[in-house]
Amino acid sequence: MFASATAIPITIFLVVYGIIISEKINRTAISLFGAIVMIILGILNQEQAIEHIDFNTIGLLVGMMIIVNILKRTGVFEYLAIRAAKKAKGDPWKILVLFAIITALSSAFLDNVTTILLIVPVTLVITDTLDTNPIPFMFTEILIANIGGTATLIGDPPNIMIGSATGLGFVDFIVNLAPVIIVISVATLFLLKLIYKDFLKATDENKQKIMKMDETITIKDTLLLKKSLIVLFITILGFMVHAQFHLESATVALGGAALLLVISKIDPEEILFEVEWTTIFFFMGLFILVGSLVEVGVIDNLAKKMLELTKGNLFVTTLTILWVSAIASAFLDNIPFVATMIPLIKAMTASGQLDANPLWWALALGACLGGNGTIIGASANVIVTGIMAKEGRPVSFMSFMRIGFPMMIVSIIISTIYLILFYV
Repeated sequence: MFASATAIPITIFLVVYGIIISEKINRTAISLFGAIVMIILGILNQEQAIEHIDFNTIGLLVGMMIIVNILKRTGVFEYLAIRAAKKAKGDPWKILVLFAIITALSSAFLDNVTTILLIVPVTLVITDTLDTNPIPFMFTEILIANIGGTATLIGDPPNIMIGSATGLGFVDFIVNLAPVIIVISVATLFLLKLIYKDFLKATDENKQKIMKMDETITIKDTLLLKKSLIVLFITILGFMVHAQFHLESATVALGGAALLLVISKIDPEEILFEVEWTTIFFFMGLFILVGSLVEVGVIDNLAKKMLELTKGNLFVTTLTILWVSAIASAFLDNIPFVATMIPLIKAMTASGQLDANPLWWALALGACLGGNGTIIGASANVIVTGIMAKEGRPVSFMSFMRIGFPMMIVSIIISTIYLILFYV
């Protein structure tokens, strides 16, 4: 009886998931189409569908997109990049490290895709001026963007989804994930230096060209920059204390966005036009698809099966989630994967047999870090390799994987040790 009742929603879900992976149809279009099919077939009604949409995740994403879109108009990223290059006195390795730090911090407090879009063009200007190979810089920024985004609630969509579903706040993510992320970042830079040491060279003449660059001309609007930084600071402060004031993270993000729109006096239509609405609607369709599986009992059944396999052992369950999430996220979009895993973990921990927190940290680490494994593992990877192809330096799937996958495995091994030492 159960099998017949669940066959149709499972089939629809798997077909949609397969099409998302294949990229034959736009992922937003197919997720919305799949969601509508679920409603039309009566697997869930419209009211149930809306209930399954996590509007806290949606609100948080929209709010941060608005803030970042206003901030990027100031030219602050270009300023920081040139300033860092001059601070390093044109030395390629030192520049790479400083750019990695900028990327990590930006990814943690903005989002990794936005960070990549802002830092990569400036990096290419710097590497062209130095006449050095940009590939080591690109790989570093991809890996560090995905690693840095893992450290906070707002750094990567999987974390936003986990935080919203569990009530875990900004401080929880920092306290529990930032320590291991710092270790992983240092280990990654060390390994990259070993891999690329012969490529990170520049002549004294080219170094002098860097020293002559004027970073001040990149700042397009000083007043807007001050306003944006003040609001960003207030917003991050809001994330840190939102739980104490019984406010959702979406309220904080949208509040910060609204405040910046008011004081910046920029036409809201301009900024809202730049919001990635395709991503927002992709999330909405996805939430409904997963909600359909919840409604027919698929998720509960999977949870029972997984508990049977792991025998309810916290150690085994935590590490299974970490490694499965990492390997899966290297080849699949981590957003639909996490959307499926969240209700699964909730169902597994509903009885109180398992401590839920280690499982959430395992999911966050696996899903976010796993994206470094292949060229399709994370949006940042796709964007940077696309830019490189336009620059006449295409990166193949296998050449990316030769670097990315071993680096990802190292990060998951470090995460495994961390979880064993402190959580299980």
